[in-house]
Amino acid sequence: MGTHYGSQDPFKGPFRSLEELADRISDLLHCPVTIEDSNHRILAYSTHDENVDPARIATIMRRKVPENVIKTLWKNGVIPQLFESEEPVIIPAIEEVGLGKRVAISVRKNNEILGFIWAQVHWDVTEEDLDLFKKAAKVVKNQMLQLQIKKRKSEEDHKEFFWQLLTEHLTDLETIQSQARKYHIQLDGSLAIVVFEFEEDIHQSLERHIHYYIEASRQVGIVCSAIDSNQLILLVRPHSSEAPGKEINDFVRAFVEKIQDRVNVEFLKGAAGTLYKSPVHIQDSYKEALHVLSIKDRFPNEVEGIYSYQELGIYQFIDFLYEKRIRDHYTNQYIETLRDYDQKHRTDLLETVSEFLRCDSNVNEAAKALHVHANTLNYRLKRVTNLTGFNFKDPNQKITLYLDLMIERLKQ
Repeated sequence: MGTHYGSQDPFKGPFRSLEELADRISDLLHCPVTIEDSNHRILAYSTHDENVDPARIATIMRRKVPENVIKTLWKNGVIPQLFESEEPVIIPAIEEVGLGKRVAISVRKNNEILGFIWAQVHWDVTEEDLDLFKKAAKVVKNQMLQLQIKKRKSEEDHKEFFWQLLTEHLTDLETIQSQARKYHIQLDGSLAIVVFEFEEDIHQSLERHIHYYIEASRQVGIVCSAIDSNQLILLVRPHSSEAPGKEINDFVRAFVEKIQDRVNVEFLKGAAGTLYKSPVHIQDSYKEALHVLSIKDRFPNEVEGIYSYQELGIYQFIDFLYEKRIRDHYTNQYIETLRDYDQKHRTDLLETVSEFLRCDSNVNEAAKALHVHANTLNYRLKRVTNLTGFNFKDPNQKITLYLDLMIERLKQ
């Protein structure tokens, strides 16, 4: 079945709503049509007969494309193709997720994705069908842009309010709550700041992938978001009240892994500040998330699997300790003795001790990291004790030495 509408304009309006437009596209193509936003939430859908597939029924019932369908379309390369191309895409049936044959096209203004049009088809699609789809996308774009004017203004106001919360311009609880009500932002419950840092500034295509993933994953509630050069800043609310900290950590870890894999980003760090019950402390959570990123820059191996301020442990205070050591002109005599010995005898006792303490005094793990036999490591540790009098069984001595070794790295 092909589409034949002659030389007349098939979309001569005006159209009072996207629903009218969806029905018009459906009438021209003789098939069910869905218009969605950029996150695959339904904006409008046409009427249809009984001959529709399970994916369309589930989408209409949930007001959003089911997650298993979205994941499959990503895996099959359909959604990336829609992101990067202005041309219609023909999608063969995918029976395992109940999706019949489709034609889809992205609705865009320049490089910005506004949404998508989907049509369930039962025939060999013609060039005339594809041409109509392209014309439909232009008309839908105009309708969407009209709807977005108020939404954009609201989003800009939200972002301004969010930045005020992040940068200490709003510190009075009553004022914050009043502003939140004005912008219809819910700041109740536990909230935390999450920051993702990319190697380069976040361009528009990457931003689309990021927001698409966040909407699709729904691991945490996103209250506000902002982009600052190469950083994505999120104000998040955990869904769970039993293990909210773990939920935030899992979200950050999964985001880093998925985005690196999905859009081929090699360098990406994620960090979360503390969960606070008062919006007054959003600025504190932001500072903590930035501190985590700073520690990840300076101690990448030690904190590789850490994503939150709570997990940093003693690294929360390393900068304060560093400043105190400098101010007091303090030197650790164990470190000085081992450094002098290594220089004179071309040994690696200081590195050995550092790795041993980093591995939580686990001989086998430290020996593996140093590429030596466990017996060799034990011999070196005994040599350290004989030279310095250091007691590896005293936790107080070990913690102090470990901290001073970290501070030595900051000095360098």
